[in-house]
Amino acid sequence: MSVSSQQLYDLLPTIYRLRDGENNEVLKSYLTVFAEQIAVLQENIDQLYDDQFIETCAEWMVPYIGDLIAYKPLHTKVTRELSQRAEVANTIAYRRRKGTATMLEQLARDVTGWPARTVEFFQILATTQYMNHTRLQNHYAPDLLDWQGLQSIKTAFDITAHSVDVRHIDTDLGKYNIKNIAIYLWRLQSYSLTQFPLIPVSPGRYFLSPLQHDIPLFNRPVAESNITHLAEPLNVPHTINRRVMDVELLAYYGEGKSISIFEDLNNADGDLDIISENVIRICCLSDNDGNWINEPLNEPVAPGIFKKIIALDPETGRLAIPPHMIADEPNLWATLHFGFSANMGGGEYERASAFDSVLTTVESVSGSQSIQTALDNLSGEGVVEIEDSGRYPETLSIEVNAGQTIELRAANEHSPLVLLDGDLEIRGLEPASGSDEGGVVTLDGLLIAGGSIVIPATNNGLRILHLRHCTLVPGINLDQGGAPTAPEIPGIFVASSAVQIVIEDCIIGALRVVEGAEVRIENSIVDANASDAIAYAAPDSISAGGTLTIINSTVIGKLHTRIMQLASNCIFDAKLAPDDSWLSPLLAERKQQGCVRFSFVPLSARLPRRFRCQPELAVNQAIQKAQARQGSVLNSAQKSLISARIVNSIYPVFTDTRYGQPAYMQLALSCAKEILSGADDESEMGAFHDLFQPQREINLKLRLKEYLRFGLEAGVFYET
Repeated sequence: MSVSSQQLYDLLPTIYRLRDGENNEVLKSYLTVFAEQIAVLQENIDQLYDDQFIETCAEWMVPYIGDLIAYKPLHTKVTRELSQRAEVANTIAYRRRKGTATMLEQLARDVTGWPARTVEFFQILATTQYMNHTRLQNHYAPDLLDWQGLQSIKTAFDITAHSVDVRHIDTDLGKYNIKNIAIYLWRLQSYSLTQFPLIPVSPGRYFLSPLQHDIPLFNRPVAESNITHLAEPLNVPHTINRRVMDVELLAYYGEGKSISIFEDLNNADGDLDIISENVIRICCLSDNDGNWINEPLNEPVAPGIFKKIIALDPETGRLAIPPHMIADEPNLWATLHFGFSANMGGGEYERASAFDSVLTTVESVSGSQSIQTALDNLSGEGVVEIEDSGRYPETLSIEVNAGQTIELRAANEHSPLVLLDGDLEIRGLEPASGSDEGGVVTLDGLLIAGGSIVIPATNNGLRILHLRHCTLVPGINLDQGGAPTAPEIPGIFVASSAVQIVIEDCIIGALRVVEGAEVRIENSIVDANASDAIAYAAPDSISAGGTLTIINSTVIGKLHTRIMQLASNCIFDAKLAPDDSWLSPLLAERKQQGCVRFSFVPLSARLPRRFRCQPELAVNQAIQKAQARQGSVLNSAQKSLISARIVNSIYPVFTDTRYGQPAYMQLALSCAKEILSGADDESEMGAFHDLFQPQREINLKLRLKEYLRFGLEAGVFYET
């Protein structure tokens, strides 16, 4: 029970309260301080009780509770979002079910934080079966009429019999053998996009992507209720197959499911009505060239009355309606799920802890309201919060008062699309004479397309531009095939030398930054759409850009900066184009200042001193080993041969480099281990460093040794 200042005040004798009222209630204000400290003490007492239980204890208490049950903590660093709480809570259950498939699956989920499925390979071996233990579903030859079984071959849900593989599974080579257990993991996660409007690209044709391009839809995983349940396809995040959704429509479509289509029957921003599953038809709406096919036709049910039909293609994210519905101009909305690797860029995930808590003036925007009107109402200071995941086609400009802050943000767990009709210009009023206080502008949680962010030089008192959890679509926007519409246009254009740009957890296009400005990039992707395009330079695209600090990020394209203050745990995928005028794909004018460490940097880069960067480190080590074997110094030709071999083998390989696709900028499993675990803490280089994927796998393999039954071997495989 908390004690308020008024309750303390009421305990005082009446005479003291009367006299205090005559003196502007100074005593009452003093008791307010007492009440605040009592509240802190009460909260501490409540937390002491909560700390006795693993479900409610503070994070620092988890290892101590684990120590009571002889839980052995893993010392390898893991992601900041991943806690040992679930593993400690389930330790007793693990021990009771040691070695069982369901227990190993739960262990994998708790240790890695990824969805998992365990497969006992002896169950799908093509062998003569023991008659006292028959597996009737396990046929030596596959059933060619079972399309679901054939579709799942070589996946975590494979039920087709396989011949014996004698290679060891712990080397990630062998699979199908009696003693082998496989742990399948899903690195891509399912992210929601809730009730956003669908805009037709042509009469009767819609894309379910806000940027109106093809995108595969993902399943929303259904949580498993107990440790004895093996994961099924509905329990993991995966792309939705047309045939599966057609057969199991109710499992994927509906309120709270993976996909929902709504209609605003009043053609207004009111309550939305979900369209019945009886209206939905699952089909293929795209041919191999991206053309529209199989669009629904009018189906009469009575003279002048036609059946209501909505054709949905979950593999391309397309929707089509018959001609008679086009005439009625339906107002359609959608809720769906898409795949991505991490909480980066605009998305409906938790961001509230980073919001500015000092600003008190808040303008809310939703539906058809104008963002620019809300910005104008702030009069140069405050917050504009967009309260939905809608679509806002506007021409925006932001002007902040000197020494003040404007924060334009999406509400927590919302992801609106700001579709610019021109560039977003950001200015700050110039400070008074003799003052150096400039304005601060923060953009948080926005998906921005259609234009660039421009910071002009003249009459601009802006001091800091902070981008946090934003996406500035690389190439300004996407066409229907997912290709950038203007790949040569930068995402950010900075002409003011007095400004500092801070970019955190963002996906952005190229930058043009005037010399004198400062840029700091962390946990982000900078994508110029091609390795030989310009990712960072001055506004003229030739001269050196402002001072750059970049940490845990991936850069696609060439870079030219005045000073590379620091580059750490980064990937620079850059190369020169044929007949390129640049001297090197990565240039820093002042090589005596700054440091580049634990990053992938082309050998021809002209940067400050490098520390344990690839492929330079591997080349030097290979040359040293060759010289030790030879017993003499290698000549230049021998060194060049070794260097060429190493460079060809150590190069960043991405699962997909197209923005808008689920595995965008995810390092492929075939990428060199020098990059996959080459950061300063042995995590991967690049934008997804803080996922600590190598550490998750190491932790899981250590735990499997502890909980596997004698004689069994386990391997870890990735579905995404």
